[in-house]
Amino acid sequence: MPVKIRLQRHGKKGKPFYWIVAADARSKRDGKYLEKLGVYNPNTNPATVELNVDGAVTWLQNGAQPTDTAKTLLSYKGAMLKNHLAGGVRKGALTEEQAEAKFTAWLEEKEAKIQAKADGLTKDEAKAKADALAAEKAVNEARIAAAVVVEEAVAEEAPATETEASTEEATETVEDVVEETTEAVAEEAPEAKEEE
Repeated sequence: MPVKIRLQRHGKKGKPFYWIVAADARSKRDGKYLEKLGVYNPNTNPATVELNVDGAVTWLQNGAQPTDTAKTLLSYKGAMLKNHLAGGVRKGALTEEQAEAKFTAWLEEKEAKIQAKADGLTKDEAKAKADALAAEKAVNEARIAAAVVVEEAVAEEAPATETEASTEEATETVEDVVEETTEAVAEEAPEAKEEE
């Protein structure tokens, strides 16, 4: 019975979620499997991969062949490396302790890379929010300043008894100035980002 380590699709339409399984090569993609080895969720950033490394190594040593995607995921979690080191121990090139030390060092390095990526994404997201907030504050301050200037100008021009027509004209003038100011601030915001 040829055994494959492959992905089994789950999740809803447009949001796939995979199980990493050891299955008979003749079974359907989402059909029977021999053992569930882990899960893979590509919807998160960075992608979430949970894998039973020892179980995967056992299947690899028994002759299971991983598909291309499964092989990538096994390499990502270190199952392929552990299988390689186990082969070196069997041949006498390494001791069990040396192989375990190499695998542990590799795992620590990999975890550091993944954490660095996650931290970088968090920093980028926080910076984008701060930039958007600063741009919004600038637009709001410009609108308020324009409204105050227009109200002062209307107050000076208008007589003590305002008619409805003069009120409508003042409102239209305020709206025009606010639009012009908003457009000016919006044009300046991309220029400021390019300078940074």
